[in-house]
Amino acid sequence: MTSDNPVQGVPASVAVIGGGTMGAGIVQQFLTAGARVVLVEATAEAAEAGRDRVAAGLDKAHGRGRIDAEPASYLARFDTVTDASRIPSGTGLVVEAVPERPDLKIAVLTAAEAAVGEDTVLASNTSSLSVTELAAALRRPGRFLGTHFFNPVPASKLVELVTAPETDPAVLESVRGWVGALGKTEIVVRDAPGFATSRLGVMLGLEAIRMVEEGVASPADIDTAMELGYRHPMGPLRLTDLVGLDVRLAIAEHLAAELGDRFTPPELLRRKVAEGRLGRKSGEGFHIWDKGDKA
Repeated sequence: MTSDNPVQGVPASVAVIGGGTMGAGIVQQFLTAGARVVLVEATAEAAEAGRDRVAAGLDKAHGRGRIDAEPASYLARFDTVTDASRIPSGTGLVVEAVPERPDLKIAVLTAAEAAVGEDTVLASNTSSLSVTELAAALRRPGRFLGTHFFNPVPASKLVELVTAPETDPAVLESVRGWVGALGKTEIVVRDAPGFATSRLGVMLGLEAIRMVEEGVASPADIDTAMELGYRHPMGPLRLTDLVGLDVRLAIAEHLAAELGDRFTPPELLRRKVAEGRLGRKSGEGFHIWDKGDKA
């Protein structure tokens, strides 16, 4: 695949709001599929950091032979802005990928909606928040849905599409086509706390943390048990490190509030987050990570 041959079915113009790990991965995915992409960040410094993440991801993909063209050819179709009002009005898709705070997500989604045309599809990369509640803040809720990408975005094959009651079926079908054009597989889930993936994944991760807390087994042995015994590609504690212990804690607290005590976060998880041991991004969580460690 080269930048001169865009994949049929991907929107020609895409905007991504938030250039952290997930946002940068989503940017990279659409760039390598041929779209022009604008990244929206709050400050010039954050935008530059987001550009650096995207460039680093493209360099890694090129080094591994996953893209044919030089990274610079993709970056030529990439821009950053520091205000959602500067998203081009003809943008086909806007994906919000900011932290899991409803107020923040609503603020950026409503700002994006005001900037783009009526045909633009708005999407949230939320992994746990109510898509229905986010849609309620929009003027055109029928053109909104959840697009839950997985980390690392370029390597992950799944996108969880989450529909609210007002999501237009035609919008869902369009997004399903775009996901397929990215070379990924979609599942469609009705809006419910934790959707399908977070609800099951967090429950397994929390129980694994309780097992460490109770001294049942080491993190490495628990992960090996699930990888070899149940053919999981990654154990639940290594995955928790990859996602980020702070992110997993926030999701668990939300699910506990919505679904009850079975999602109450273990004290060990709270303690590690308070100590700054957040997983791969901090160098330590349930495992020790080196900069060169692969996901």
